Amino acid sequence: MARIAGVNIPNHQHTVIGLTAIYGVGRPRAQKICATTGVATNKKVKDLDDSELEKLREAVGTFV
Repeated sequence: MARIAGVNIPNHQHTVIGLTAIYGVGRPRAQKICATTGVATNKKVKDLDDSELEKLREAVGTFV
C-alpha cells in the first residue's frame, strides 16, 4: 500500500481515484497532479514504481 501525505492509498484503485483519498484532493486536482508528474491516470496504484510514487509525493506536498 502506497503512503502519500500520511494517507494510505488503496492499491486496487487507479491513480487518479486513489489520490482523492487525501484530504483536499478532489478529482480535478488529482488529474492535475498526474498530468504534472507524468503518471498515467489509468495505472493502478500497485503498479506504480518508487520513482513515480516519489513524484506524486512531491506534487501533493505542494498542494496540501
